[in-house]
Amino acid sequence: MATSACTFLHLADVHLGCDRYDSPERSKDFFLAFRDVVRRHAIQKRVDFVLIAGDLFEHRQIQPGVLNQAQLVLRELKQAGIPVLAIEGNHDSRPYGVKTSWLRYLADHGELILLEPEEGEQGLELHPWSDGRGSYLDLPCGVRVIGSQWYGSAAPKSIEQLAAAIRQLPPGPERVVLMFHHGLEGQIARYQGALRYRDLLPLREVGVGYLALGHIHKSYAEEGWIFNPGSLEATSTAEWDLPRGAYRVRWGEGPPQAELVQDYYQRPCQRLYLEAKGRETPAEIAAAALAMAKEVGPPGDGPEPLVELRLVGQVGFAKHELDSRALQRQIQQLTGALVVLFRFEANSLEIGSAALSLEEEQRLQVEEKIYRDLLSSHAHYRKRSKELAQLLLDLKERVLEGQSEAEIYTRLSGAFVGEED
Repeated sequence: MATSACTFLHLADVHLGCDRYDSPERSKDFFLAFRDVVRRHAIQKRVDFVLIAGDLFEHRQIQPGVLNQAQLVLRELKQAGIPVLAIEGNHDSRPYGVKTSWLRYLADHGELILLEPEEGEQGLELHPWSDGRGSYLDLPCGVRVIGSQWYGSAAPKSIEQLAAAIRQLPPGPERVVLMFHHGLEGQIARYQGALRYRDLLPLREVGVGYLALGHIHKSYAEEGWIFNPGSLEATSTAEWDLPRGAYRVRWGEGPPQAELVQDYYQRPCQRLYLEAKGRETPAEIAAAALAMAKEVGPPGDGPEPLVELRLVGQVGFAKHELDSRALQRQIQQLTGALVVLFRFEANSLEIGSAALSLEEEQRLQVEEKIYRDLLSSHAHYRKRSKELAQLLLDLKERVLEGQSEAEIYTRLSGAFVGEED
């Protein structure tokens, strides 16, 4: 007898209440993304259920308005007859010593199904969901969904315990989903404590056919059974370029077929790179940045963008000499951005701002004196300090003008013709 297909929407890392950049509108983006992806890909396309694999909220303690955002979306799903199954992530898990969480509050009020293993004498125990409590639920569409919690550094050991507990479950649907909030190694840089693929294999051996991950804000899939959708919205500029979305899954005969959906409300992001060469004044840097902003232009019919300006390369002035706040305001006016972020990532040249703030002739005199002082301190170069200082100034100009290494080498070699080692 053929197995009828079921469909579900796999979300993670919604982060309602994310409040970076001190912008209420930006915080609202996370709610709008959550509501829009649910309306488009769960309610309008009639899925059988929705999974939230951790971090529905940004903070463990939330404001009333953030709770209301969650309730508005969850009630739309409830009215549509679509159950929502969730687990706690590291952001919304209960604080140490506290017996409840906001996810537990929502579960107790019938707005979602919170699946949680229990600690037993022999390790983790899985109990069927009943009267608002439980660890797993067999759904009418022929899928068993099992929950877990945020385990942190204990994740490898917890996986072994979960596998042992799954092995002891009574017979049920062959299609098994496990929600697990943790990351897989090799997906993003500088992530300590990521799981290795082989750490997850005990789950596959006990029949888990769809491992619904969360935690890493980048979408990825492994070997046709491990899926991580990424966050719905970027929580920082470092995530702007990461693929993310939600998985809309159809599971019939054979392995699950997961499609990453990204066509829902997301605020546009624009990153500008300005490379300094070391000769520009603060005013020239500001003018170049504004010229780049003019090319971005004001937004169209969509939401105002987030704009980030990164100043890279080398500068010959101190960071405080560039009025970054005024520059941000001007860029905001030109682009219509909701938020303008400025990153001063350029390295300062040793000569410093005092030399470059002088007229060109005075600047060259100061640079020459610095070079001559350095050369005079070395016995081998003392007699030629003036000549070599001029050479260094010439070489610097050639580098800034973009001359080739061959041309620069020819100039340098000519200065030392006949020089003994």
